[in-house]
Amino acid sequence: MKLPVSATMLLLTLFAPTLPDQNNPPADPKSVTVIDAGIGACTADFTVNDADGAPVYAAKIQVHLTYGFMNLHKMDLEAGTNAAGKARFIGLPDKPNQGLFFRAFEGTRQGSAFDNPAKTCKANLTITLAR
Repeated sequence: MKLPVSATMLLLTLFAPTLPDQNNPPADPKSVTVIDAGIGACTADFTVNDADGAPVYAAKIQVHLTYGFMNLHKMDLEAGTNAAGKARFIGLPDKPNQGLFFRAFEGTRQGSAFDNPAKTCKANLTITLAR
């Protein structure tokens, strides 16, 4: 039985071994993750430490943004920390109605930080993770 060319191509595609993506090399643990909200000129630079003051690698930092007319626009952002516990958010709004609440976590440890970009547009924040 001879398969049509389209069926043969489909089978080859489905059963062909997958090759690693050459365009996405592994993440460098030393490079700082930068997440751009694209809605303002403010920034927040983070250092995430454990209770002993050591940097926490691969911690997640989350922030929920509301902006625009009557705060109808919403955005959730997340950044992971590098080996030095660093991450950065840029393009944050300069006049949020209630400031920005950042939550960091890694495993069962968590911590938080608050910033009001209307007062501190270029914030440097440290979050200590506790159980």
